[in-house]
Amino acid sequence: MTQKTKVAIIGSGNIGTDLMIKIMRLSEVLEMLVFVGIDPQSDGLKRAERMGVAITADGLDGLVAMREFAEISIVFDATSAGAHAHHDAILQKAGKRVIDLTPAAIGPYIIPSVNADSHLDAPNVNMVTCGGQATIPIVAAINRVAKVRYGEIVASIASKSAGPGTRANIDEFTETTSKAIVDVGGADRGKAIIVLNPAEPPLIMRDTVFCLAEDGDQKEIARSVEEMVREVQKYVPGYRLKQAVQFEYIGSNKPLHIPEMKDHDGGNFTGLKVSVFLEVEGAAHYLPAYAGNLDIMTSAAMKTAERIALRMQDGVAA
Repeated sequence: MTQKTKVAIIGSGNIGTDLMIKIMRLSEVLEMLVFVGIDPQSDGLKRAERMGVAITADGLDGLVAMREFAEISIVFDATSAGAHAHHDAILQKAGKRVIDLTPAAIGPYIIPSVNADSHLDAPNVNMVTCGGQATIPIVAAINRVAKVRYGEIVASIASKSAGPGTRANIDEFTETTSKAIVDVGGADRGKAIIVLNPAEPPLIMRDTVFCLAEDGDQKEIARSVEEMVREVQKYVPGYRLKQAVQFEYIGSNKPLHIPEMKDHDGGNFTGLKVSVFLEVEGAAHYLPAYAGNLDIMTSAAMKTAERIALRMQDGVAA
């Protein structure tokens, strides 16, 4: 096998720590070299040090100053949308490939089950959001059978699985996910809602996808959705349908009025309403299984990095 591609992670919170553990336990392509934070007392940095990973608590400046920096090919950014623009500018000058786990959306969106190979040469790729990773594959699955005019998703996650970075980026979450529903999912319009559920005991991640689509073969739509679920399960085993795909035909005698679609038939929709209900159980590599929002985000990021690394290795071999 070709030598593993060395990577670093910026951000020692929940997402960064979970991603680090995944890479070390599961990846045959990536080598975890440096873990970066800003709080020397963070559990993530302490855990990384115990696991034999080089660390710095001086943020990106600390990483750049380390001798290991020259060996790193790919850097994951698991900090915040606001910090990412600064990080990306420095990393691009250093010739590093960047995988953005914040909603900053500087680079093109990547959903591995939908467009995994579309942007392998991009210097920066964006992993959208946890809600986007869970729901946009379903929008795309419906859209490949019946054109989706409007896609709306609701992501409900346990409050305990939402760290300070997630909470500080709620607006960016909705904006980035809504845009990716269109750009990657293929819908004409998109809307995203996130719910931080404080229930005790914490509830597992649940996602609802509503699509208003042109009339199409309902069996083919259901089959397409089920195929997409199996595709996501290849890298997120805990991803599953909660029940069969639901259909409702909206006739011209009682159209739905969707303000977001006002430039399409005045916002009055007739056609097929498709409802899909999902559950995402985490692999519990770092946080408990209810934190499926972390698991799908970090699993998708690792999957993307592996494909980029293999592409880079092929280029070197050529």
